[in-house]
Amino acid sequence: MNSQKIITIIAGVVGVIAMFFLIRIIGVGDEAIKAGESDAIVNTFMYIAYIILGLILVLVVLFTLKNIFTNKDTLKSTLMSVGAFLAVGLICYFLATGVETPMKDGEVLTASDSKLVGAGLYMFYALAIIAVGSMLFSGIKKMIK
Repeated sequence: MNSQKIITIIAGVVGVIAMFFLIRIIGVGDEAIKAGESDAIVNTFMYIAYIILGLILVLVVLFTLKNIFTNKDTLKSTLMSVGAFLAVGLICYFLATGVETPMKDGEVLTASDSKLVGAGLYMFYALAIIAVGSMLFSGIKKMIK
């Protein structure tokens, strides 16, 4: 039995278990959840979900690192991509400005936090422009050929 069949079987089993948990939570009802009558059921399922999420994240990180470090070309391209991402982040951070801003709840957004928000927005716009530009470039290149 190959690994693809095993993964498919495991995914099916996890899907059936997830459907069972979903039916249990829906069966409790919204009103009981809001009233706090079913805290034990909901909290138990939440902790199970957190544990599964943690396990999945650990496995994804381990297998990704294993794949990156087993191939020299993959390591090189990964480091170049991470470096480019960090370069865009630093450029956007230094372009952003920060101003203390009062918020609706009476607190004050500090200048450094404001600068981080601005840098995040600039980075989003820059990466969106890069992505759209690369799609247009590849599309035009294919049409020319």
